[in-house]
Amino acid sequence: MLSQNRAHAAPTLEDLNNGSGHSPTQRRSKLRNRFEAVLPKIVLSPTLFITLIFVYGFIVWTTLLSFTRSRAFANFHWAGLLQYGRVWDHPRWHVAIGNLGIYASLYVVLCMAIGLGLAILLDQRIRAEGGLRALFLYPMALSFIVTGTAWKWILNPGLGLTKLFHDWGWTSFQFDWIINDDMAIYTVVIAAVWQASGFVMAMFLAGLRGIDQEQVKAASIDGARMPAIYRRIIIPQLRPVFVSAFVILVHLAVKSYELVIALTGAGPGYSTELPSTFMYSFTFTRNELGMGAASAVMMLCTVAAIMVPYLYSEMRPRRKSAGH
Repeated sequence: MLSQNRAHAAPTLEDLNNGSGHSPTQRRSKLRNRFEAVLPKIVLSPTLFITLIFVYGFIVWTTLLSFTRSRAFANFHWAGLLQYGRVWDHPRWHVAIGNLGIYASLYVVLCMAIGLGLAILLDQRIRAEGGLRALFLYPMALSFIVTGTAWKWILNPGLGLTKLFHDWGWTSFQFDWIINDDMAIYTVVIAAVWQASGFVMAMFLAGLRGIDQEQVKAASIDGARMPAIYRRIIIPQLRPVFVSAFVILVHLAVKSYELVIALTGAGPGYSTELPSTFMYSFTFTRNELGMGAASAVMMLCTVAAIMVPYLYSEMRPRRKSAGH
């Protein structure tokens, strides 16, 4: 009888724990692991929400406006591709596209050439390398407004270099590009290259420091000179850095706005007009919201045409390796 009562007695907490295989400590550990897995999602969810609304949401909104007859205020009278046609028919847009071609090509080529040269210089393990690296990187720490304002003072014929040389007695010296319609765009190139070259240098220097030095030593033992080693061995291995630098610089060139406004104000006249200044002017100054939205969408498509293939090429090897 006693054995039957024991058989029908309610199981104790210890019996339940032993039967289920989970002690209170194990359950707490499982809860903690679940919380740690969910915590990053909880922390990042506000940022993701804000990004979806204020980045991608406004991209969709701008795209919709570009197909309407919006002027000072948004309206939803469908206009199809009318605003895109108006943008391409406007002479200022053609000036902006031409200036962007000059500015972007010189900006990218000069930044990469100067950045690579500075990186090779610092890769020689010279003295004061840390100080020089900080000196070359310093301009990138400045805002575009500060850079534009500083170079506006430097290039001002009555205040900067021209006045300095005149005070030294070289009265025939004249550097008035900033007020010259044909040369003003090159002053924007000068200021932009000065600011970004150090950043490109840091990218190339990181790439140089990641190259296997055994290859360099083997080439040196075989009698190859250092210029040939850089040309045939080192620089070809920097291809990923070249591609990354190219994408970043083109992206910066397309969206350049603050530097141009601070340096030249898109002038003299419209001689330094870029798509970004065109977009701002027509959207917020001339109350042509539809035209401004259309120009912004075309700028976005230009950047996407460069960024999407780059991101695809970067992610494709990872997907292949993950598949294996």
